[in-house]
Amino acid sequence: MRTLRYLILALPLWLASCGGPQPDNSAGGQQAPAAERPAYAMAIHGGAGTILRENITPEQEAEIKAALNAALDIGEEVLRSGGSSRDAVEQAIMYLEDSPLFNAGKGAVFTHEGKNELDASIMDGLTLEAGAVGGLRQVKNPIRAARAVLENSPHVLLTGAGAEQFAIEQGIDTVSSSYFFTQSRWDALQRAKASADQKTGALETPADYKFGTVGCVALDQEGNITAGTSTGGMTNKRYNRFGDVPVIGAGTYADNASCGVSCTGHGEFFIRYAVAHDLHALMSYQGMALSDAADHIIFSKLKPAGGGGGLIAVDKNGNIAMPFNTPGMYRGYVRPDGRYVGLYAEEE
Repeated sequence: MRTLRYLILALPLWLASCGGPQPDNSAGGQQAPAAERPAYAMAIHGGAGTILRENITPEQEAEIKAALNAALDIGEEVLRSGGSSRDAVEQAIMYLEDSPLFNAGKGAVFTHEGKNELDASIMDGLTLEAGAVGGLRQVKNPIRAARAVLENSPHVLLTGAGAEQFAIEQGIDTVSSSYFFTQSRWDALQRAKASADQKTGALETPADYKFGTVGCVALDQEGNITAGTSTGGMTNKRYNRFGDVPVIGAGTYADNASCGVSCTGHGEFFIRYAVAHDLHALMSYQGMALSDAADHIIFSKLKPAGGGGGLIAVDKNGNIAMPFNTPGMYRGYVRPDGRYVGLYAEEE
């Protein structure tokens, strides 16, 4: 059932008859009025893919959930104290980038050549300004570089050596390549190489190697939405390949008039279908509710085309959607009225 594959949290409505908060469970996921908007809302993800309970030990599950909760704590503290959604998104993603558990920053996967190439993007829903970086090899926290592009350059996307030069000029921390080494990611590269077609380089089991990203979307007390995404890309990737993460409108999008979106999955499909912007467009031009639009894209458009993955989204009224068409997605949300963290499809 689709309800097992996404979570939509409707806004609390105060009912005079009982005097207490009640969820909006109306048909079609209709959005609550702006007057009912919570003080803040934030959603995060740590990647989607073949995430099965039988493949994760209880200790690993606890560690992953603890990391997701820690990222939510960091972002929530910013939002609760009246800070900006931009700060909340950057700080939450930086925490996930610093963890070896996720395919971003410290936990980035390896390219075919045994290197780490990092991508990130961030977008401001108030101004529609955006910044993105691709192919970084020295920057410790790519999301910081993406924010610097947004704030301190006339450009949207910088890549490779130029992006790293810009980051260094902005005073952003750099590290040696050894910082990004983790044995599990190195072992995954060796398995990927062993399973690849020797003539074409194509992977025989692509689902195991194409997924993995971190992202955050936040709505602050001023009603401003920011979305950000960061990734180490695809295991065994070649030729300086980019996925959807640094492509504004594919992996990341934000507009205060509708929603903020961060995607995770097989990037080529998210680029072709302009997934992040498509969610905004369905809401803006067709008047669809967040949950309906997100569900339509992930299940009715991407899945039939062979595109695996998911997204997190927060709309202007604080509604949250987190659909995915893979066996699992690391995900969570927080609002003043509660929080949630899940890994598997069966966790509602």
